[in-house]
Amino acid sequence: MGSFLQQSRSSRGGSQWRWVALVASIWIQCASGSSYAFGIYSPALKWSQGYDQSTLDTISFFKDVGANVGVLSGLLYSASAPGRPWVVLLAGALQSFLGYFMMWAAVAGLVARPPVPLMCSYMFLAAHAQTFFNTANVVAAVENFPNSRGTVVGLMKGFLGLSGAILIQLYQTMLKGKSSSFLLMLAILTLVIPISLMSFVRISPSSNGDDKEHLNKFSVVALALAGYLMIIIILQNLFSLVLSVRVISLAVLVMVVLTSPLEIARRAVMRDCCSTPQELPDEAVHLLGDAENRNSMKRGHINERLADGKLNLKHDSVRYQRISSVGGLCSSSHENKGLSWGENLNLLEAMQTLDFWLIFLAMSSGMGSGLATVNNMSQIGESLGYGSIEIHTLISLWSIWNFLGRFGAGYVSDYFLRSRGYGRPIFMVITLAAMSVGHGVISSGLPGALYAGSILVGVCYGAQWSLMPTIASEIFGVRHFGTIFNTIAIASPVGSFFLSVKVVGFIYDLEASSSKTCSGAHCFMLSFFIMASVCLIGSVFALTLFFRTRSLYRYVSQECLMNE
Repeated sequence: MGSFLQQSRSSRGGSQWRWVALVASIWIQCASGSSYAFGIYSPALKWSQGYDQSTLDTISFFKDVGANVGVLSGLLYSASAPGRPWVVLLAGALQSFLGYFMMWAAVAGLVARPPVPLMCSYMFLAAHAQTFFNTANVVAAVENFPNSRGTVVGLMKGFLGLSGAILIQLYQTMLKGKSSSFLLMLAILTLVIPISLMSFVRISPSSNGDDKEHLNKFSVVALALAGYLMIIIILQNLFSLVLSVRVISLAVLVMVVLTSPLEIARRAVMRDCCSTPQELPDEAVHLLGDAENRNSMKRGHINERLADGKLNLKHDSVRYQRISSVGGLCSSSHENKGLSWGENLNLLEAMQTLDFWLIFLAMSSGMGSGLATVNNMSQIGESLGYGSIEIHTLISLWSIWNFLGRFGAGYVSDYFLRSRGYGRPIFMVITLAAMSVGHGVISSGLPGALYAGSILVGVCYGAQWSLMPTIASEIFGVRHFGTIFNTIAIASPVGSFFLSVKVVGFIYDLEASSSKTCSGAHCFMLSFFIMASVCLIGSVFALTLFFRTRSLYRYVSQECLMNE
């Protein structure tokens, strides 16, 4: 790797560092999704501290707040910019270690049983670190690859979704049956890995060539990794694998995660190093000049259409006021430094627009109900008579479905935006409606309904996390992107508080009556019916956003076609 990094440094002013940064970000993301493994250590928290379900859901709410309220990480990124994502990653690593270490000490009995508010603060710190990792990696990827933002956001969010399954594989191979030690493992991993890699995450955008070929290879690796994890998880559920088999499967997993992205990045750097303009013959330079002239003519034609009103761009908020002068998503030039199609609004300006609150309300229903599902997965499985192996399988598979939604929504929305001109909010509408169906399936309590329903809910929940940041960057710009999308992400714990604590936990404790456990489909039936209804309402908000931004995405589509 040393020669590879040296080559990146020396090539074209270091612009190839963006590939190195992408690999480092992927590795950090693979270790950052510890909040998705809450179902593994939540029983240890519940029984060691003597919590009832409502108290456990309250702690999980603080997990959701920490993992999704990333305003501080966004502000820190903006303050440390340009080009210093390592500051944000370091802050996240220190928070994560402190939170998980103190929870482990409490569960292991090394310290006196902390009061509930103090345990909530530990949980908040541990989960809050995820927003720092996520902000640094996602924003750096968008700045480094402004022409493929949907794909790179999908990759970053996708690997974060897979990290839950990866961490659970580490737990089941090394610490199976020791859920308290899992907390210590999380404390160590989320400290060591980000600190080791943070110096490689840099901002070095390039205007050179089309990155789609190599980004697609990263996508193939992500899909292969998801498929491999799914096979291993299913085999572990069907058979009792001996330790040697588990160790070998884990070793293969780690090798795929480490070597495949690095090899793709090396090839991408070689491609970029060999495609400098100085190496092109004169005929090619003239040809590129003619192509640029043709693009200028096309741009002039589009601007004429804008002036004539044929594209009917709506100037219903300040973000469209200078839209025709802002470059971005599909432009092959980096003269605009990756700026979005919308005006680069700051947080307060964005919050004054209706579109901000439409996204926020839609995400409250989708993300909130998704978190309520995964946070209570252990208790749902227990109430329906599932064993511990089946419950761990469900939690692990959730990470796979979460990944598929995150990755698929980014890739598919990019494709349909470029080829058909479909605005991304329409995919938000579709996934929220499908999520409603998934909650309805789980509420039925039929045999296998939890497996089928969790697939739909997991995929659609992951899709929201990919669509929301991309849409926010296109509507509000990327200058304050980290702060804005992290503020919208507050919708997740807001929705989770009402749906998980006030609906799921409250109804469960009512059904459990005098005991702390409840058995039967009735324990969660009403809760999931309510969440299905909430998701349908959220799809209406998303549909309103779709109609409001149709003109914006028509313009985006025209620019995409012009630059192809």
